[in-house]
Amino acid sequence: MQRVTAARVEVGGEVVGSIGPGLLILAAFEEVDANADLAWMSAKLARLRIFPDAAGVMNRNVIDAKGELLAVSQFTLFASTRKGNRPSWSRAARPELAQALFQNFVEQLESATGLRVQSGVFGADMRVHLINDGPVTISIDSRRPE
Repeated sequence: MQRVTAARVEVGGEVVGSIGPGLLILAAFEEVDANADLAWMSAKLARLRIFPDAAGVMNRNVIDAKGELLAVSQFTLFASTRKGNRPSWSRAARPELAQALFQNFVEQLESATGLRVQSGVFGADMRVHLINDGPVTISIDSRRPE
């Protein structure tokens, strides 16, 4: 997840999702992910206080900051480079499962935040453009809830 001042995703030169200040969420899914993981992640992202308040302290969440959300499915987050130089993505969920999980995640994120979630196109060759604000980049894993 990255706090951004702006982000957009393009497919074939066409903008398919675009936001101003808010969160760019790069989401990857494993075979073992379930609705409970998606609900936990959605709630965590909705409550995460990483936007500055009037004093410049990170005290506001995306809802309080009136931010926007852009979610992009990115299975390459599960790359393993343990063996050799060619990454393995064996931890990533099969495409048909990952697509259903991604759609469910977007719906749960909309429910948790009350905000419309822009998104990329699952499985497409996408170009993601962003301006990281801060920079603030945080990795969140439902297998290691903190």
